[in-house]
Amino acid sequence: MYLGIDIGTSAVKALLMDDSGAILAEADSPLTVSRPRPLWSEQNPADWWQAVDASVLALRSQAGAALDGLQAIGLSGQMHGAVVLGADMQPLRPAILWNDGRSHAHCAQLEQQVPSLPATAGVVAMPGLTAPKLLWLREHEPDVFRAIHKVLLPKDYIRLLLSGECIADMSDAAGTLWLDQAARDWNASALTACGLQRAQMPTLVEGSAPGGYLRADIAQRWGVPAGIVIAGGGGDAAAGGIGVGAINDGDGFISLGTSGQLFVVTANYQPKPEVLLHSFAHCIPARWYQMAAMLNGASCLAWVAGIVGENDIGTLLEQVEAAYQGPSSVLFLPYLSGERTPHNNPYARGVFFGMDADSGPLDLVQAVLEGVAFSFADAQDCLRQAGTDCACPGIIGGGARSRLWAQIMADVLGRPLQRYQGGAKGPAFGAARLARLALSGAEPATVCLQPTLEQMIEPDLANTARYGERLPRFRALYRQLRSEF
Repeated sequence: MYLGIDIGTSAVKALLMDDSGAILAEADSPLTVSRPRPLWSEQNPADWWQAVDASVLALRSQAGAALDGLQAIGLSGQMHGAVVLGADMQPLRPAILWNDGRSHAHCAQLEQQVPSLPATAGVVAMPGLTAPKLLWLREHEPDVFRAIHKVLLPKDYIRLLLSGECIADMSDAAGTLWLDQAARDWNASALTACGLQRAQMPTLVEGSAPGGYLRADIAQRWGVPAGIVIAGGGGDAAAGGIGVGAINDGDGFISLGTSGQLFVVTANYQPKPEVLLHSFAHCIPARWYQMAAMLNGASCLAWVAGIVGENDIGTLLEQVEAAYQGPSSVLFLPYLSGERTPHNNPYARGVFFGMDADSGPLDLVQAVLEGVAFSFADAQDCLRQAGTDCACPGIIGGGARSRLWAQIMADVLGRPLQRYQGGAKGPAFGAARLARLALSGAEPATVCLQPTLEQMIEPDLANTARYGERLPRFRALYRQLRSEF
């Protein structure tokens, strides 16, 4: 039995997988984000641990006998978050998250100090990444900065509590700007530019390798064997790739979770920072990936559901699908948390445009679904500029549960998409597979198989043409408003 744990932004997800790859039980515990000031986004690391503990205990109540036979644990998590620990290994402040934009001014400072950084780190400096956050701390919270003993990523803070070890995998470390992607090692120049030393960084391992062992007290609490292996694991994007079998050159998928990613595996390190792609180490050896990263995915749907007063998102989507008659006359810029690809603009914001006296709540919801899909069209263009394509990607994440949204995505992108059984489980399932690899030492190809195809979603070519006429207006709307943001 293998336990996969994903430290998400809106929830912690945990699942139990057997040797055949079947999921025996799953549970999740919600999380909230604190936004104490404009552009800020934070979480208390203690909340992650409480949610992990609650999720695993829920698995115990569902499948206690199966959990008794647990052999290994895999971790996945939201990337880029800065968890700074003091000498007592306790957090010095709340974690600064991936969608936090406060360090925008420090990005140019970092690249000025290390001109080679985009080529080495695989992406231009962006405020959501980890390194600029530390420059912000050095300037604005110097007492906290001076007290830093270790810097960890969210999932690796949970690993610390599980194992007592400070360890990170390559794919999660890739999103810090401190990793030399080609060498798969910490970049001394980037660390020095942030006033940090290698000793303050976690030890690096591959995601499919052992990355610590379960402490006896935690094992006793959960009723599982002590000392079992904890895999290196992966950042949520890379772990999602493991979950859908994206391990070979050209394999790809769309992740429609809280944020959004368009992800394609590469056999070699191929940086393309000039088109705002992320070229990062994968969580298995000798693999990398190119990714367009959007800060706003299914979080936009949750937001608009609250705006129109419908708490049941499934019911809301059914209403939109019943009323759907083709592309909406309303446009929506989905930049509620700023945007990375293709704008690198933390100040961008959400906008509804084109409403009239007949526009109602369902029109707004449909416009949100389409606006997120248009942002994926921008992402697809960035990958094409880099010479990268994936003919028929999978679609995973919570947003993939919606048949209507998946169809809109296929129509806007003008390509077929594959929906998988269990595709919404994404990174947690990938984490469980990494746990199996860490225990067995098996080749990834024998474990990381493509899940069962649930549905092939072919684009409606008439709608593709109609959306194609609206896409330039979507892009022009951002350009016209950019100076206003």
